Amino acid sequence: MKRAMYEVVILGAGHNGLVCAAYLAGAGLKVLVLDQRPLVGGAAVTEEFSPGFFNSTASYAVSLLNPKIIRDLDLGAHGLKIVPRPLANFLPLNDRGYLKLGGLKQTQQEVAKFSQKDAGRLVDYHARLTAIADLLRMSLLETPPNVVEGHPTAALAEAIKTARMADRLRRLGLEGQRDVLDLFTASAGDFLDGFFESAPIKAAYGFDSIVGSYQSPYAAGSAYVLLHHAFGEVNGAKGQWGHAIGGMGAITKAMAKAAVARGAEIRLSTRVSRILIEKAGVAGVETEQGEVVRAKTVGAAINPKLLYLHLIEPGALPAAFVSRMANWRCGSGTFRMNVALSELPDFSVLPGREGAEHHASGIVIGPSLAYMEQAYFDARTLGWSRQPVIELLIPSTLDETLAPQGRHVASLFCQHVAPKLPNGASWDDHREEVADLMIETVTRHAPNFRRSVLARQIHSPLDLERSFGLLDGDIFHGALDLRQIFCARPLLGYADYRTPIKSLYLCGAGAHPGGGVTGLPGHNAAREILRDLRRRLRRKS
Repeated sequence: MKRAMYEVVILGAGHNGLVCAAYLAGAGLKVLVLDQRPLVGGAAVTEEFSPGFFNSTASYAVSLLNPKIIRDLDLGAHGLKIVPRPLANFLPLNDRGYLKLGGLKQTQQEVAKFSQKDAGRLVDYHARLTAIADLLRMSLLETPPNVVEGHPTAALAEAIKTARMADRLRRLGLEGQRDVLDLFTASAGDFLDGFFESAPIKAAYGFDSIVGSYQSPYAAGSAYVLLHHAFGEVNGAKGQWGHAIGGMGAITKAMAKAAVARGAEIRLSTRVSRILIEKAGVAGVETEQGEVVRAKTVGAAINPKLLYLHLIEPGALPAAFVSRMANWRCGSGTFRMNVALSELPDFSVLPGREGAEHHASGIVIGPSLAYMEQAYFDARTLGWSRQPVIELLIPSTLDETLAPQGRHVASLFCQHVAPKLPNGASWDDHREEVADLMIETVTRHAPNFRRSVLARQIHSPLDLERSFGLLDGDIFHGALDLRQIFCARPLLGYADYRTPIKSLYLCGAGAHPGGGVTGLPGHNAAREILRDLRRRLRRKS
């Protein structure tokens, strides 16, 4: 077939691929983005799942999208509007009432219902976590120090990066540095137990440590996942969560418009079958239709396992590297649903079907860390939790574009389920059964919920893999544990978005700083690509 020629080809039109393409096209490069799905956005898409009902299909909440990217790409001018939630979270607590998390003063009043001591400790907890989040937030836009071999000049450059980050840590003081060590190595459960005595507030904060992670809140390193979710902000308000009007697809539509306005080309329904490699490095890609697209540079916004084990011919990579990537840990323990509702949930602990602030929050069913830990144990031994942890979002309370008047849509982000079921069982045989369980779990807290469900969309871990390339349902493109973050994401020696193959780059969530709808891997990878291209131009001249 005819061979097209581009300066850069990006694999994947998810948010990171689009961000990378927009920056590169803005620098004057001829950029092509390829995606196997028929619409842009990857896992950040809005789709009609029942006539008249639209919702964010996979990713479902806004907070981590970096404000620099919003400004640089002028996403507001391309249609993006984000509104904050009136409350962060609402936790119905069986027969023990409920907990609301909002601003600090409101949260203190709520926590005082369970523990005056915990209410008093909230100020210190927030101050310490905020200090660390603010400091580390700077590193999100930077390439991590890379472990390198060879020329001493390269090693010196990485040493300077390390020294710069060490100087930032020094500013925290000794006690702050101890907190950093805890947050990177300890369990979220142990970290929270050190601050609080009452179960509800520990559950509210501990939920962030298991979102998208197949682990107990008492797993070593889970405190980092808690911290990872503290990096966010909405419209300049740090720590806030929000909703993109039109759903998550509104974010990626705005990114696609920004990329195209800068000159990028986006081609959908095009699956890449292999990366083309020649002696000098990457040479382009070949599609399943047999089309060869030549390019001097390729950026991959896909799971590292997909890139290295499925799109590159055996022998093109070092054997030790391939062995390491074969053991790249994926699996989110996530079961994702969308439902169309005839009315809002009427919670037993806070009755009412008229829209209220708790309906527009993140509604978390998970009353304690022990409950969350048991959900994980169940999934490990039985395949799925018998009492699952669920975050229920009803975005139509903030966005009338998603459902017919008087009706609503809800997202259910459910954990824990085994990415692969035990004894060779298939998710295709159990998805409806588990979906029924998720509906019943919400109904135990809101008795009208089951009968209000008009339609439902189900994504098991296998469905997430088939539809979005999320291996084992992993929304982060790889677990956020100590072995797979920062300098080790995806592997020591390759934390700088480069790969063992010249001019092939990783620009998805499998690179620093990891998952969530941030755009940061795409932003940072684009910077490194441009640096390399400028170096080559200088050498030629």
